[in-house]
Amino acid sequence: MKLDFSNLTHPFRDADGDKLGEECGIFGAINAADASAATALGLHALQHRGQEAVGITSYDGTDFYSRRGLGHVAENFSSSEAIAELPGHMASGHVRYSTTGGSGLRNVQPLYAELATGGFAVAHNGNFSNAMALRQDLVNKGSIFQSTSDTEVIIHLVATSRYPTIADRLVDALRLVEGAYALIVTTPEGMIACRDPLGIRPLVMGRMGDAVVFASESVAFDVVGAELIREVEPGEMLQVDFSGEIKSVHPFGHTKARPCIFEHVYFSRPDSIFAGQSVYEARKAIGRELAVEAPADVDLVVPVPDSGVPAAIGYAQESGVPFELGIIRSHYVGRTFIQPSDSARHSGVKRKHNANRGLVEGKRIVLIDDSIVRGTTSLKIVEMMREAGAKEVHFRVASPPTAHSCFYGVDTPERSKLLAARMDLEPMREFIKADSLAFISIDGLYRAVGAKGRDNSCPQFCDACFTGEYPTSLTDLNRTEEKTAELPFIDPKAA
Repeated sequence: MKLDFSNLTHPFRDADGDKLGEECGIFGAINAADASAATALGLHALQHRGQEAVGITSYDGTDFYSRRGLGHVAENFSSSEAIAELPGHMASGHVRYSTTGGSGLRNVQPLYAELATGGFAVAHNGNFSNAMALRQDLVNKGSIFQSTSDTEVIIHLVATSRYPTIADRLVDALRLVEGAYALIVTTPEGMIACRDPLGIRPLVMGRMGDAVVFASESVAFDVVGAELIREVEPGEMLQVDFSGEIKSVHPFGHTKARPCIFEHVYFSRPDSIFAGQSVYEARKAIGRELAVEAPADVDLVVPVPDSGVPAAIGYAQESGVPFELGIIRSHYVGRTFIQPSDSARHSGVKRKHNANRGLVEGKRIVLIDDSIVRGTTSLKIVEMMREAGAKEVHFRVASPPTAHSCFYGVDTPERSKLLAARMDLEPMREFIKADSLAFISIDGLYRAVGAKGRDNSCPQFCDACFTGEYPTSLTDLNRTEEKTAELPFIDPKAA
């Protein structure tokens, strides 16, 4: 089950919990002269995918070395001394935004264990939707867990597998899990990279001289000077040894891919390539489609920075309405725990965003944002624009209504806290106090990213957060709901 941490105060999260958590980011390099340094640089480019914690594990041909810490990459790996603690020609790393397991050093990846076959380190982006069931079964059989992360389930399944090779043991373990994963595994034999059969979570492969590198996004290769070769295919397992040989297998067969469509909308950096398409161009296309579906009679198109900018550019291009930076974002806002009072915490939106009063005063504007989650941030931004003198404030969203929780590695509030799960369109408009509100349709989103529309019989993407159609079983969630249904009703007045 995807645990809900939305009520916890967290140093790196939106003060209102009103943005989706950016999952995690992973990077690996093998046969690289400075593997740990390259990994640190790659993780820095993936920092947007997780700001809670970072870890790197390296291998020098004899021993494994690990360094982990809370906070950003630069806070933990900017010094030559830190990199010197991680020698070797192979390294893997992870930036974290907790979805399952909560915060704390014991959950910071890569997770490492000494198995009968030698060292085993795993970096995981995604979420196993049957992790709790697997964990309980392993504990009943005698396994002792050192973390609360669902990723540790993989280590125990590999350790207890009876197959002879580490690759076969990993396949044996992955046959038992459901959900989403992109994995980078380091062993004394080399590096293994694999992706879940539906390809829900992204993973790409590149070359950096004689080195082979893997990353959650192609932008990490730009930073380290690597060439993007291709995506790791859904269900593919790539094994790279220290001679440079690459072996590709598809142990789970070939199935219809269902990559997460929200990578196009929000998660990936605009300068990345996802599913063979420029993320920046996809977001502009989403904006153009949104302008066709939901035009607004306004004077200015104003993005909610930064994630709404490309879609707003597309909206302006299609509608012919001028694009202007009516909201200025501060990039130097302190972490949310550096706050003197509750009132300061609630002013987080104004500290992050400020209305460009001279531009919007007396104007009819349309705000473009990537999504609405709880709606509290949208409300505050609309109010801010009205306080700055905007004559009308319309709101357009570059994704369909987010009405369902994600169980595949994206940190979303529980469904009861999602605005679109509680309200229809008009009540949502009233809640955020906009003059009008519209979302792109699911078909429009599909068209914008290169499809003819959503094939309802076999969708091309995972869009469960919009449609509620989950592409895999949700064992832990279903078991929890069954147990909840079995609980007797207690009248609170009689308690």
